[in-house]
Parts: sequence; C-alpha cells; structure tokens
Amino acid sequence: MSNDPLLQPYQLKHLTLRNRIMTTSHEPAYPEEGMPKDRYRAYHEERAKAGVALSMTAGSAAVSKDSPPVFNNVLAYKDEVVPWVRKLTDALHEHGCAAMIQLTHLGRRTGWNKGNWLPSVSPGPDREPAHRAFPKLMEDWDIERIISDYADAAERMKEGGMDGIELEAYGHLIDQFWSPLTNHLEGRYGGSTLETRLQFGMDVLSAIRARVGPQFLIGVRYTADEVAQGGTSAADGLRIAEMLRDSGNVDFLNVIRGRIHTDASMTDVIPLQGSRSAPHLDFAGEVRKVSGLPTFHAARIPDVATARHAIAAGHLDMVGMTRAHMADPHIVRKIMEGREDDIRPCVGATYCLDRIYQGGEALCIHNAATGRELTMPQTITPAETPRKVVIVGAGPAGLEAARVAAERGHDVTVFEAAAEAGGQIRLTAQNPRRKEMIGIIDWRMAQCAARDVEFRFNTWAEAEDVTALDPDVVIIATGGMPNLTLFEQREEAELVVSSWDLISGDVKPAGSVLIYDESGDNPGLQAAEVAANAGCEVEVMTPDRSVAPDIMGMNLTPYMRALQDKDVTFTVVKRLLGVARDGNKLKATIGTDYSAYTEEKHYDQVVVNYGTMPLADLYFDLKPLSSNHGELDHEAFINGGAQTVVRNPEGTFQLFRIGDAVSSRNTHAAIYDALRLVKDI
Repeated sequence: MSNDPLLQPYQLKHLTLRNRIMTTSHEPAYPEEGMPKDRYRAYHEERAKAGVALSMTAGSAAVSKDSPPVFNNVLAYKDEVVPWVRKLTDALHEHGCAAMIQLTHLGRRTGWNKGNWLPSVSPGPDREPAHRAFPKLMEDWDIERIISDYADAAERMKEGGMDGIELEAYGHLIDQFWSPLTNHLEGRYGGSTLETRLQFGMDVLSAIRARVGPQFLIGVRYTADEVAQGGTSAADGLRIAEMLRDSGNVDFLNVIRGRIHTDASMTDVIPLQGSRSAPHLDFAGEVRKVSGLPTFHAARIPDVATARHAIAAGHLDMVGMTRAHMADPHIVRKIMEGREDDIRPCVGATYCLDRIYQGGEALCIHNAATGRELTMPQTITPAETPRKVVIVGAGPAGLEAARVAAERGHDVTVFEAAAEAGGQIRLTAQNPRRKEMIGIIDWRMAQCAARDVEFRFNTWAEAEDVTALDPDVVIIATGGMPNLTLFEQREEAELVVSSWDLISGDVKPAGSVLIYDESGDNPGLQAAEVAANAGCEVEVMTPDRSVAPDIMGMNLTPYMRALQDKDVTFTVVKRLLGVARDGNKLKATIGTDYSAYTEEKHYDQVVVNYGTMPLADLYFDLKPLSSNHGELDHEAFINGGAQTVVRNPEGTFQLFRIGDAVSSRNTHAAIYDALRLVKDI
C-alpha cells in the first residue's frame, strides 16, 4: 500500500474509489446526435484504464427539451441515451473506474434558435451576457415539468449503469433559482429568502431520490460564493452546504467559486495560465469542514504536487485534474510507477475550452491524441525496423516528430538554426503571463534527451548536411517567417515591422503605434501589449467584425485586462491598404470591405500581424532526391495509415514537411502533423 495521499482509496457511501483523483464534469463536445458514442467512450476509457478513480462525464447532460445544448452536449432527455450510457459505464467499470454523469437544465444559459426552438426559461427576465437569449419567466407548470424531467433523466442514468449523478448548480437553472441576482419570482420558489430560493433545487433532489432510491449517489456541483455584489455570498454558500447536508438527499458536494455569466467571470472560475494555482482550494476546504460532506473540487489544479497538497491538507476528499488529464491521460499510472517527471504538463493554454466555445470539439494544445483515441495513440509503440530519421527544425512540430520517432526506436538527428529549441513558442513565452507555454518545449526536450536524440543547434542545414547523414526519412519542420506582404499591394511592405519584432524585443515600440491584425490570433494582441506597456498610444485595427476572432473569450480576457487601462483603442472592419513615408511619420491608407470609403491616418510605427510564410527552401532542394518527391498520401494521413508513396524509385529517402513549413497554422496543428505522420514510420 502506497503512503501517497493521492493513491489512498476513498469510501463514498457504498462505493469504493481506488484513489483520490477524478476528472470532473466537462463536455468535450464529442457526442454524436446527442449520444455518447464510440469517440466519447474512448476518450473517457483512456483515462480509466490509466487509473483515474472517478470519471464524471458530461458537462452537462440536458434533462429537458427547452435546454438545448450550447456545445453538442449529451441529451439525457432521450430514452435512446440509455444503451449508449450503458456501453460507457461498462467500459469504465471494466477498468475499475467509477462512472457518474452531470445533469442540468441550462435555464437562461442557452439560446432559443436551435433544437426545438423553444424559449429559454429562468426565474428572472434578464438574459445571460454570454448566451444572449432573453428567457421566459418560469410559470408553475414549467417548474413542475422540469422537476419531473430531472427525475426522468436520473432514472435513465441509473438504468444505464451509472454509479451516480451530479446536479450542475452554478450558472445553470438550479443556481439561477439560488442566486438573488437571477431569481425574480415570488412565493414558494421566489427570491425573498435563501430558503425559498433553494426550494426548487430541494424539490429536484427529492424527486430524484424518490425515483432512484437510497443507494444511488447524488451530488451537487454548486457556486458556494458568487463573488459578486448582491449575489450568493460565502456565508450563504456555507449555509447552503449545511442545508444540502440536512436534506438527506445529497451524498457529496463539488465546490465552485465565482460566476460564469461572462467570459471574464468564467476566467476567474476556470483560471488560465498566468494565474495562481488552485485559487479556490482553501475555500473548498471551508465548505468541507462546515458541511461534513465528501467534497470535490477542480480549478487550476494542473500538477501532482498541488493535487497531493489538496488531499494531504484535508481540503478535499477527491481532487479534480481535468485539463491535466487532457494533456496526459496517464497521470495516475505514472504516479504509481514513480514517473511523475514523465507527465506531460498542462500549460494552462485552455485551447480545449476555447475550441468548444468556438463551436468545435475540445482538443489539447499539445496532446494531439486527446479526443482522437480511436485513431491516434496515447502511447507510442516501437517500430519493427529502426531507421535513420533527420528532422530540420526544433519548434513544436520538429520536437514532436523527434519524440515520436525516438519512441519508435529510430536513430534521430535534429538540426536547428537557433541556439535553442522552441520556435514560435519561445516568442509566446516572452509574455510573463504565458511563460508556462515553454512547458510544451521543455517536456519534449526531456523526452528526446531520455532517448538519445542528437541535436545540432546553431546550424542552418543545407541539403548536403542532410544527405551526408544517409537518412531514410527527412522531415522539414522549419516553420515560417512573418508575412509582411499586404494582399492589396502585392509588394513587400518595407516600412512596417512584424508582431514578432515587438514581442522579441528586436524592435522597440515608439510613439503612436498601429497594430494591424489580419490574422486575429495571439501575436497581434501580444505585440499590442508590448507597445502599451512601453507607454505608446496604440490602435489595434482589424478588417474583421470583432477583435482577435481566433482568440476566444477566456484567453481574450487577460489581454483585455492588460490593455483596457492603457492608451489602447480598437478599430474593427477597417483594412490597411498601404503604408508610405510622410515626413517623419508613416501615412497609412485605410479602407473597408463594406464600401469604397478610404481615409489616411498617420502613425510613428505600423506593426503587421499577417501570419507566416513557409521557410521551405530546403524542402524544395531535397525534393528531387526523395523517393516520394515530397508527396503526402492524404488518405493515409487522415486515417492514421503509413506513408508508402513512391514517385522516384531512385530516391534514397522519404521527404515530408509539417507545421508552418507547410502553411501558417497553430501549435496544435503542427504537433498533430508530426504525430500522425511519424507514428507509423
């Protein structure tokens, strides 16, 4: 028996949990037609077979037809969900992992113009800023109907083999009743007292308990402190914990602190990189102490040391490491095997959440197998025949290729023109708030070092350097350089500088600065932050209808907090058409996509963020010498197969290029390129 606090079993009523680590409820948006099918099951099963004790699935599963999903949630109001839930729970149980699911009615936290086109409902008339729908003020029959829907959904989950359920009571309908900020009803369920505000949730709990019986586990994930004037206070939250305990219908609590009605407030509830670890942990411990109920919690607990402290100090009974398990699903196994240093770190980029709020599925910024467990391996298997692999470029794409090739057992050499690895990630990490991003590089360098990958830094590789090594496979991962050529001019904008120039410090910001951001991604706003911090007058301009459209709300929040108290203005739907010297100023010609209108404005400095152009000269030099002439079999690439194209039988090596050496994309795309290419080499 291990003495590690994280590896101790925990008795939750009749259920024995094998350790203290869980994944809390989150919706990766993998369901198909509202059902948790094969992809969804494979995602959770990967974590179960690696040792996690409890998988709290869904985030959240909808109990009613007037609670349409905001991002491809599980539909718990449909009877056909039961067999899919049964397959999921059977898979988790087979690996010794307990299975639960979070149920909810979203209330005002959804829209009306999807699903069945029913109005959203709430105990108050105000819309939630994040989802913008004005809700119908609930009537008595709405309340009765939804209470029954909760009980029906819980019964389906029990029939599907779940060990229990968790009710979502932060920001969703139950919490909209509980909070004085959102409950405008009168009478039994009205907002006048804490007892009446809680009555709806208590009636939901009673109806569920009557339906599922005494042994089925029921918990509540709730906001114990809204941290908002006029909202649920910390004192209210502690009293709610006592009332839930005294109801006799609650077996565990999962503690949240804050609100999620805006991007900014959600960023405080689910903190990003640059914020302190576990900011709400001590408060969760207070809830545990007052209530005496088993207490769970997750909020930026990204590493084993923090999780271990949470259990050892008595703050929690079960610790949630959810984003951490997206980065590395095998955390528990590695703890048990004494391989904590081998854990792929969560760098807090929150690419996972940003993607689902952009209408996509959750993906980890630097684990391309997460969410793709049906086609991509979380564990690399050795190749039958070792080969000589040469990689040019030590950014995220090149390092992932080197890591995977080395794990396959190949002899790997990496050329890098710079003095150290990292590529664009090193630029990102120049911002102190985003310095954790370097973990993407540091982890891969450690993995490569453990497998004897040879690095040749400060080497601008030419074709003869590569061919001298007699390689079997050559992978060009040289990335790209900032593109300063405006589409409208089709000539090099010699008077402008790149966002990279400001971020790296190679160019100092000066005077009035225009940040022309046509890419809408991080480098534009990062450069704006550099200029603003230098005291410049900054204008961020975009031809898009919103600022930085590729940066979703949670990651946009820290930029706005850093910029809004400085001399920064934001201009949308304006396009930079040209730049010319005008005395000691730069004259910018500015137009718009919406009319023939143009204007001229003067700046001291113009900074362009317009993606990158591939550094691919070496690729084209090597192409005639390769057996495949650089061709990539797209079908094999998409479906996880090996590359077998032969276009030049005289060629002595296969040649590929990945990441920004192909086209300007992002870190995840570069790493995914490398993984799916190299896993079969």
